[in-house]
Amino acid sequence: MLGKEAAMAHYDRSGEEGWARFRFKFPYAAGLQRLREEVLTRPDFDPAVLWVWGTMQATAVIEILKACERDLGEEGQRVVKETLRKVGLDAGRQILEGVEWPEGLSEAEFASFYATVINCILYASLEDPSIESEDRVSFQILWCPHQDQYGAFDCRVQRYFVQGMLEALQEKGWLTDWQVRFTRTIPAGAETCRFEMWKAPREEGFLWEIYSRELERKALEKAAQERERGTREPSGRG
Repeated sequence: MLGKEAAMAHYDRSGEEGWARFRFKFPYAAGLQRLREEVLTRPDFDPAVLWVWGTMQATAVIEILKACERDLGEEGQRVVKETLRKVGLDAGRQILEGVEWPEGLSEAEFASFYATVINCILYASLEDPSIESEDRVSFQILWCPHQDQYGAFDCRVQRYFVQGMLEALQEKGWLTDWQVRFTRTIPAGAETCRFEMWKAPREEGFLWEIYSRELERKALEKAAQERERGTREPSGRG
């Protein structure tokens, strides 16, 4: 089975004492094992084409969402977002399958380490993480595979994947009172994407979901305007 050591070529938090006790599993492990053992070692395979392939898939996802919003309205939006949430939930469950909370690991450490797995494995990104206190962590995305293709509003599609990944934590009763938000993104013109996670009551709801609903409202308004014009806005920053 693929272990944490396989990821060290892409990120390394071994300088942090808690990382040695943190456990996770690679999602889609069988296919990843084949890639590492049978494909990446071949001289006739260029690993960079995985970015091209992934960008095509990512573009298709946002275009499917936009088309369903434009042609089917709120119900089309609901079907796509629920599908993406379920995919994120499945990926999170695979990461946490059979995992127990490590003895002595703080909630802040677990939140930060889980975010690293999401950022550096599921999103194939480069990050700069920070554990700021026992109740707050943050991370900056230094490079994201989507940053040169997605427009600022397109990034909303990723919120549903992340929602599912967070629900996988909640199923285990972990980090149930932590909030998540972003403060800036590369497609919107920032040098890095920055996200924060902090421990806070949820009497007024989960902020990630609340902001997602606001973006959904704006998306449906844009879709209605496109229907009236009979046009479609393409994805991309160019």
